[in-house]
Amino acid sequence: MPRSRLTRLGGDRGSVAAELALALPAVVLVLALGVGALGAATRQVSLQDAAADAARLLGRGEDTGRAADAVARAAPGATMSSANSGDLVCVTARATVAVGSLISMPLQASSCALAGGL
Repeated sequence: MPRSRLTRLGGDRGSVAAELALALPAVVLVLALGVGALGAATRQVSLQDAAADAARLLGRGEDTGRAADAVARAAPGATMSSANSGDLVCVTARATVAVGSLISMPLQASSCALAGGL
């Protein structure tokens, strides 16, 4: 085999390691964002459940403090507001979710229940 051909083949040594070193941070970033998105989706579901529970409590005539406690238990750190709209009692629960230390997103869930319902 001619010497020039051997030199050309040997010039690619280590390229796989270099490409892996460049691609690995991107893979880790995508995985971290995916895990953060799953956490945010889980938090949104618990916030929706908390808003529905609070709306039912207020619809049955419970006081606002008890409904706010239900929201705080179901979604720690969440706040709620309520409003009457005709025969309905509507509750909006809000929370912020952090994905890592750089990204934070506000989440909101609303639910209504029939006022005076059992």
